[in-house]
Amino acid sequence: MKTERVVVVTGAGGGIGKEVVKKFLDNGYFACMLDIADAPIEKAINDMGFDRSKVAGYTLDISSEEQVKSTIAKIVEDCGRIDALVNTAGICGTYAPTIDYTFENFKRIYEINTFGTFLMMKYTLPQMVEQKKGAIVNFGSVSGMTGYTWEIGYGSSKWAVIGMTKNVANEYAEFGIRANSVSPGWVDTNMLKQSLDDYNEITGGNASITLGPMGRTAKPVEIANGVYWLCTDDASYVNSTNLLIDGGMMLG
Repeated sequence: MKTERVVVVTGAGGGIGKEVVKKFLDNGYFACMLDIADAPIEKAINDMGFDRSKVAGYTLDISSEEQVKSTIAKIVEDCGRIDALVNTAGICGTYAPTIDYTFENFKRIYEINTFGTFLMMKYTLPQMVEQKKGAIVNFGSVSGMTGYTWEIGYGSSKWAVIGMTKNVANEYAEFGIRANSVSPGWVDTNMLKQSLDDYNEITGGNASITLGPMGRTAKPVEIANGVYWLCTDDASYVNSTNLLIDGGMMLG
């Protein structure tokens, strides 16, 4: 059983996910790194130079209820507790105008972004209730706060995540559990590159994005900083908040 605090991070091999893991490791946590395959977890551990005695990797598809249930049970068996859950995993799918948006694309986005986040909370909450303490941070998006073009699946999935977060914040505060979300703007990750490729396909090579008054994309660590703060005692009275981390992008 781990005696230190334990964080569970989905999408831990991604650009933001590995920075989230690093932030918690730097502050004394043991990190359970979850991703769809071993390779991204291993790459993140090697690239970031993580101490292997302070991390454990778990592979699963978060849209599978059985895989989520068994993985959380294994984490509780291995670690004895879960102090923080960070649901970083998400996909943007393929951007397209609504009439060209395939139902398969729409469904897969929801399976990962919305249903996966729900399942991770559903099966982690009992452990946090038993502990009488826990912090959950889910990933919304600026796309989940307004109706951007070509994003009916991705944007609406993030609206749902923000809403689910508030449900859990309301239901479980009495057990010492806080649930909040973060909504990034554009972040310098592979998802940004994929988005721009889709935009160029739609516009015939004339893609552009709105960066807001700071005039740049976020660094993944800047998102991780906000995530970590929401899990600390410094944010002990912060519950159901959607923390916008967009450099002012939503001002325009």
